[in-house]
Amino acid sequence: MKLSETFWNTKYKDQKTGWDLGVISPPLKAYFDQIENKELKILITGGGNSYEAEYLFSKGFENVFVLDISKIALENIKKRVPNFPTTQLLHANFFEIEDSFDLVIEQTFFCAIDPSLRLQYAQKMESILTPKGKIVGLLFEAVLNEDHPPFGGTKEEYLTYFQPYFQIVKMDPCYNSYPNRQGMELFVQLIKK
Repeated sequence: MKLSETFWNTKYKDQKTGWDLGVISPPLKAYFDQIENKELKILITGGGNSYEAEYLFSKGFENVFVLDISKIALENIKKRVPNFPTTQLLHANFFEIEDSFDLVIEQTFFCAIDPSLRLQYAQKMESILTPKGKIVGLLFEAVLNEDHPPFGGTKEEYLTYFQPYFQIVKMDPCYNSYPNRQGMELFVQLIKK
């Protein structure tokens, strides 16, 4: 299944953005609040309306980049956060980016790509992270859809993709999920080997 730019732009145009919480995800806010190094170069993949980027930027993190294949999603951020640097809104396919980052934030991107690309996702993450770089975020641990996003999965499945490339610091049930995601999320922290 090809999930194209048109597919995602249509979702935004038709306001079919059920994945969008409208606020920063509580587990990510808690994680961000304990980061001390504001110089980290951070990427938010499939960032969408990216309340996470807005929050980080408001807290003095100036090296935050939002990547999305949908131009509409990136325009939404520009409208909401007019002083967010336009050069840090990356309109691109994740699998084609060449830059490197210290930290990649995962929320609803992994579950949005076709499951056949999951190993490729892990490999690409390993290639764009700096030495000892991290992936931090949320993965669904639930049976979801088979023919359209969000695609679910299990911890056991995810470990097969990530263990070859990452030290698994944490991949545990999330205790502070947003109410409509309670019991469905794993909080993950992975460090590049």
